[in-house]
Amino acid sequence: MRIINVAGARPNFMKIAPLMEAYRRCKEIEPILVHTGQHYDEKMSALFFRELEIPEPDINLGVGSGSHAVQTAEIMRGFEKVVLDFKPDAVLVVGDVNSTIACGLVAVKLGVRLVHVEAGLRSRDRSMPEEINRVLTDSISDLLFCTESAGQENLLGEGVPAERIFLVGNVMIDTLLRHRRKAEASAILAELELAAGRYAVLTLHRPSNVDDPQVLCGLLEAVDVVQRDMPIVFPVHPRTRANLARMGLQGRVEAMRNLRLIDPAGYLDFLKLTSCARLVLTDSGGIQEETTILKVPCITLRESTERPATASVGSNHIAGTQPERILAAYRAAMAEDPATYQVPPLWDGRAAERIADILAQKLPELTARN
Repeated sequence: MRIINVAGARPNFMKIAPLMEAYRRCKEIEPILVHTGQHYDEKMSALFFRELEIPEPDINLGVGSGSHAVQTAEIMRGFEKVVLDFKPDAVLVVGDVNSTIACGLVAVKLGVRLVHVEAGLRSRDRSMPEEINRVLTDSISDLLFCTESAGQENLLGEGVPAERIFLVGNVMIDTLLRHRRKAEASAILAELELAAGRYAVLTLHRPSNVDDPQVLCGLLEAVDVVQRDMPIVFPVHPRTRANLARMGLQGRVEAMRNLRLIDPAGYLDFLKLTSCARLVLTDSGGIQEETTILKVPCITLRESTERPATASVGSNHIAGTQPERILAAYRAAMAEDPATYQVPPLWDGRAAERIADILAQKLPELTARN
């Protein structure tokens, strides 16, 4: 069976890497890797492919940046030709970025089976572009692989037949567990003169947080308090860096003596940073999952999460964007014992193997029904 596997943005790379590895042990599957080029610079793409040992893409669409509409349209235009040329038995998409829904739409319109990895996650916040991508992709998928039980429940509640839904675990955690030992060799702590357990990590990239001056100022107010207690390492997303300058906030940031701005880090360096941190503050979905496995307290700078297991059993505190709530969550997290944090079921490093096995069994059944 020929399966086209789609990666486009940096979070996709961590999810696609263990799948490409699992296919090597599954003779029934011929994998084709397509990189849409949604994230295309050295830090966002090439470095991750090298560090995660992902094979060179068979096709790189090179779409680059653009508005949601422009980027989605360009991906669809380029991907349609790929599907027509390769004639796959299925297209597999991961996550919730524009590449996910764009390639999913192309596949189903051409009559090709669609597989969604990381299905069923819901924040209930339709102002997030990712939520729209998630809901639409799930609604057109033939096989849906869930990371946690909440995903199963969401899909069943939306009317997806149970026989198309599979709880398999988390492919991002496959990648983390596989590369954790290699990340330990990273010299980034020495380069930044940091001591393990005595600093925090901050990431901010969501438009709702970094495009609104009032929200961003409130976040910086909370960050200012935390950085008085410990150094904060802040790998700055290009969008965030541009907005800090545009909004005249660069001076305010530079006045925080313990806030250390660095360029976006590679996967191994960032894993080293987060695994050794005392605390992580983030608006990222994937980092909520990674800190749960690492048993590092996480303050999520959003009003909701599509990954509820990280909060119900893991290390995650959903704090919103108001400074008072962030600081209350910070104090609560600092008082906790990380040893009490738990790990969701099946987050054991074998999710990709389960997916490959199910695909080898179920795809021929689906094809036979046509």
